[in-house]
Amino acid sequence: MVAETCWVLTEGHAGMENQALGLAEALGSDPVLKRTRPRAPWAYVPPWLWLPPLRAGGLHGDRLEPPWPDLLITCGRQGAALSMAIRRASRGRTFTIHIQNPRVHPRHFDLVVVPRHDGVTGENVIVTRAALHRVTPERLARARARFQPALAHLPRPLVAVLIGGSNRRYRVTPAVIAELTDRLAALARDNGAGLAVTPSRRTGAENEAVLKDRLNGLSAVIWDHRGENPYFGYLALADAIVVTSDSVSMVSEACATGKPVYVVELEGGSKRFHRFYQSLREDGITRPFDGTLEFWTYDPPDDTARVAAEARRRMAERRGLA
Repeated sequence: MVAETCWVLTEGHAGMENQALGLAEALGSDPVLKRTRPRAPWAYVPPWLWLPPLRAGGLHGDRLEPPWPDLLITCGRQGAALSMAIRRASRGRTFTIHIQNPRVHPRHFDLVVVPRHDGVTGENVIVTRAALHRVTPERLARARARFQPALAHLPRPLVAVLIGGSNRRYRVTPAVIAELTDRLAALARDNGAGLAVTPSRRTGAENEAVLKDRLNGLSAVIWDHRGENPYFGYLALADAIVVTSDSVSMVSEACATGKPVYVVELEGGSKRFHRFYQSLREDGITRPFDGTLEFWTYDPPDDTARVAAEARRRMAERRGLA
């Protein structure tokens, strides 16, 4: 069953947004993307303590008003409060799916999707190995055809390098990037590897300058944020993938390809993040990046399709169509 109308509601963070969009697309929906965040003081208050969050003037961004959608997919702490409010406002007609730990009881949603390192359980909770994502064979095939000419001059093996940036948990500094690029440069010189590097919006100009300087003259392409984002193209064309540990979403997207994934372990993190990365290593999916290049196989996590199937079943059951 496909919802007639679907909203994806986030604060605009790429990792969260891609998880929600990935699920909506797996459900066959054509979602309306809405980005909003609370004004002060609600931005600093836990969602369960908010006054009615749909009140005019309480939010920055897109307006949230009826007609309410058949399906609402939210991600992140702030989205939890908005999902609860829209569920109440629609008198339960909107089927609500919240991704990540909502920090409130799961009964406030129709379905909650959490990674196993969060430790949340419940009758309406689906536990995943990794983050949901938008990586599908069809999307990779289109991206491969689109970007193959731009990377045709690079030697094989081709290593895609996904670089994030500093956040609340991790710090990505020029010194960190210098150490990483020295290892990447050794791959290019000693293994004859080609490098397809995509910095994120969070990487920062200073870190990108280090990347360009230390990879100058090697078999490397670094995306300069101009033109179409080559992210999926690099995933599709790579023989192996190196990704920084600041983003669970980026690591999950890399693992969805089934290709060898090396994780650049940064300083910082949390117990939750450490559990996530430890579980991927124990499952034989990822390895730490130490500057060497090996190849291995594994069954890639298929959480997005599994969650979509269960969401379809529950929506049909709700509407008496099961």
